[in-house]
Amino acid sequence: MKIFSDSFSNIEKGLDYSALKQKVIANNIANADTPNYKSKDVSFKKVFDETLANELNAYRTDSRHFSFQSSQSHPAVVTNRNLSFNQNGNSVDTDKEMSDLATNQIYYDALVDRMSSKFNSLTNVIKGGR
Repeated sequence: MKIFSDSFSNIEKGLDYSALKQKVIANNIANADTPNYKSKDVSFKKVFDETLANELNAYRTDSRHFSFQSSQSHPAVVTNRNLSFNQNGNSVDTDKEMSDLATNQIYYDALVDRMSSKFNSLTNVIKGGR
Protein backbone atom coordinates (compact mmCIF):
# COMPACT_ATOMS: atom_id res chain seq x y z
CA MET A 1 0.00 0.00 0.00
CA LYS A 2 1.32 3.39 -0.96
CA ILE A 3 1.01 5.84 1.92
CA PHE A 4 2.24 8.99 0.17
CA SER A 5 1.39 10.16 -3.29
CA ASP A 6 4.02 11.33 -5.75
CA SER A 7 3.13 14.94 -4.99
CA PHE A 8 6.02 15.33 -2.52
CA SER A 9 8.58 14.23 -5.10
CA ASN A 10 6.97 16.39 -7.80
CA ILE A 11 7.04 19.44 -5.54
CA GLU A 12 10.67 18.63 -4.70
CA LYS A 13 11.52 18.54 -8.42
CA GLY A 14 9.79 21.88 -8.86
CA LEU A 15 11.81 23.36 -5.99
CA ASP A 16 15.02 21.99 -7.51
CA TYR A 17 14.12 23.60 -10.83
CA SER A 18 13.34 26.90 -9.13
CA ALA A 19 16.63 26.87 -7.19
CA LEU A 20 18.61 26.23 -10.38
CA LYS A 21 16.69 28.97 -12.18
CA GLN A 22 17.50 31.36 -9.30
CA LYS A 23 21.22 30.59 -9.59
CA VAL A 24 21.22 31.09 -13.37
CA ILE A 25 19.36 34.41 -13.11
CA ALA A 26 21.69 35.64 -10.35
CA ASN A 27 24.69 34.67 -12.47
CA ASN A 28 23.26 36.57 -15.44
CA ILE A 29 22.65 39.70 -13.35
CA ALA A 30 26.14 39.49 -11.83
CA ASN A 31 27.67 39.36 -15.33
CA ALA A 32 25.54 42.13 -16.83
CA ASP A 33 28.62 44.29 -17.48
CA THR A 34 31.01 41.50 -18.51
CA PRO A 35 32.11 41.88 -22.14
CA ASN A 36 31.00 39.06 -24.49
CA TYR A 37 29.05 37.28 -21.71
CA LYS A 38 26.08 35.39 -23.12
CA SER A 39 23.01 35.04 -20.91
CA LYS A 40 21.90 31.59 -19.80
CA ASP A 41 18.52 30.06 -19.14
CA VAL A 42 17.14 26.80 -17.72
CA SER A 43 15.39 24.53 -20.20
CA PHE A 44 11.89 24.01 -18.82
CA LYS A 45 10.95 21.71 -21.70
CA LYS A 46 13.44 19.09 -20.57
CA VAL A 47 12.12 19.20 -16.99
CA PHE A 48 8.51 19.08 -18.17
CA ASP A 49 9.12 16.15 -20.52
CA GLU A 50 10.90 14.22 -17.76
CA THR A 51 8.07 14.82 -15.29
CA LEU A 52 5.46 13.75 -17.84
CA ALA A 53 7.41 10.62 -18.68
CA ASN A 54 7.67 9.67 -15.01
CA GLU A 55 3.98 10.39 -14.42
CA LEU A 56 2.59 8.29 -17.25
CA ASN A 57 2.52 4.55 -16.75
CA ALA A 58 1.45 3.08 -20.04
CA TYR A 59 1.27 -0.46 -21.29
CA ARG A 60 2.74 -0.90 -24.75
CA THR A 61 0.83 -3.36 -26.89
CA ASP A 62 3.22 -3.02 -29.80
CA SER A 63 6.98 -2.60 -29.92
CA ARG A 64 6.51 0.36 -32.29
CA HIS A 65 4.69 2.36 -29.62
CA PHE A 66 6.55 5.10 -27.80
CA SER A 67 8.11 4.20 -24.50
CA PHE A 68 7.07 6.36 -21.56
CA GLN A 69 10.12 5.56 -19.47
CA SER A 70 12.79 8.22 -19.29
CA SER A 71 16.28 8.34 -17.94
CA GLN A 72 17.06 10.36 -14.84
CA SER A 73 18.33 13.63 -16.26
CA HIS A 74 18.69 17.07 -14.79
CA PRO A 75 17.47 20.41 -16.11
CA ALA A 76 19.64 21.77 -18.87
CA VAL A 77 21.24 25.19 -18.64
CA VAL A 78 21.35 26.62 -22.13
CA THR A 79 23.33 29.60 -23.37
CA ASN A 80 21.66 32.16 -25.61
CA ARG A 81 24.47 32.67 -28.12
CA ASN A 82 22.68 34.55 -30.90
CA LEU A 83 21.65 37.58 -28.85
CA SER A 84 23.61 40.75 -28.22
CA PHE A 85 22.01 43.72 -26.44
CA ASN A 86 25.09 45.77 -25.63
CA GLN A 87 27.93 47.19 -27.70
CA ASN A 88 30.42 44.91 -25.92
CA GLY A 89 28.68 41.70 -27.06
CA ASN A 90 26.89 41.11 -23.76
CA SER A 91 23.43 39.56 -24.09
CA VAL A 92 22.05 40.17 -20.59
CA ASP A 93 18.83 42.19 -20.52
CA THR A 94 18.64 43.36 -16.90
CA ASP A 95 14.92 44.20 -17.07
CA LYS A 96 14.08 40.74 -18.39
CA GLU A 97 16.28 39.10 -15.76
CA MET A 98 14.59 41.05 -12.96
CA SER A 99 11.18 40.07 -14.34
CA ASP A 100 12.26 36.41 -14.50
CA LEU A 101 13.55 36.71 -10.93
CA ALA A 102 10.17 37.96 -9.69
CA THR A 103 8.31 35.23 -11.62
CA ASN A 104 10.60 32.56 -10.22
CA GLN A 105 10.08 33.90 -6.68
CA ILE A 106 6.30 33.64 -7.05
CA TYR A 107 6.66 30.09 -8.41
CA TYR A 108 8.96 29.12 -5.52
CA ASP A 109 6.61 30.63 -2.91
CA ALA A 110 3.64 28.73 -4.39
CA LEU A 111 5.56 25.44 -4.21
CA VAL A 112 6.68 26.07 -0.63
CA ASP A 113 3.09 26.93 0.32
CA ARG A 114 1.85 23.71 -1.29
CA MET A 115 4.51 21.64 0.50
CA SER A 116 3.63 23.30 3.81
CA SER A 117 -0.04 22.49 3.21
CA LYS A 118 0.83 18.84 2.57
CA PHE A 119 2.79 18.62 5.82
CA ASN A 120 -0.01 20.36 7.74
CA SER A 121 -2.45 17.77 6.39
CA LEU A 122 -0.16 14.97 7.50
CA THR A 123 0.21 16.53 10.95
CA ASN A 124 -3.57 16.77 11.20
CA VAL A 125 -3.94 13.09 10.28
CA ILE A 126 -1.27 12.03 12.77
CA LYS A 127 -2.92 14.01 15.57
CA GLY A 128 -6.26 12.46 14.73
CA GLY A 129 -7.91 15.69 13.64
CA ARG A 130 -7.39 17.50 16.92
